[in-house]
Amino acid sequence: MTFIKTEFPSLIVVEPTVYKDSRGYFFESYSENNFKAEGIDIKFVQDNQSKSGYGVIRGLHYQLGPYAQTKLIRVLSGKILDIAVDIRKGSSSFGKVFSIELSAENNKQLFIPKGFAHGFSVLSETAEVIYKCDAFYHEEAEAGISYNDATLQIDWKIPKEKALISDKDLQHPSFLNCLNNFVFEQ
Repeated sequence: MTFIKTEFPSLIVVEPTVYKDSRGYFFESYSENNFKAEGIDIKFVQDNQSKSGYGVIRGLHYQLGPYAQTKLIRVLSGKILDIAVDIRKGSSSFGKVFSIELSAENNKQLFIPKGFAHGFSVLSETAEVIYKCDAFYHEEAEAGISYNDATLQIDWKIPKEKALISDKDLQHPSFLNCLNNFVFEQ
């Protein structure tokens, strides 16, 4: 398992070692020991899974503290463009957007610490996404940022006329007006 640091503090791309043969493949998608060896001591308590069709954009979502969630995102089938926005005040990457294609083919995962808004768009016919969380969902802590925020200028790689967004996600405020109680801690 390889841990690739990004320019965003604590945001890490995880590439598992995949063993392939005539029967198929095998890899460890998560190993507590490997994460601890990288200095990431975390206890995941909830797994979430979704299936979506082409053009679906989910996000940008996060939970406010004290219910904020660290996430480990991976794709079981299909391909997505995964997006993380640093909303930790004082971070060197505050207000910046990180994007990466995650797919069943490349097996890459994205480790997203607390203090990031998260979303993804589906680039394949369908995609199944699973992600681990280190805190349980709390409806009262739910928050978000508009997927088409003018400040962030995210290219979701989906033509505007093909984008499918939930009514709930269409109601999220702009980046400049979002609820935010995150402060960067080293």
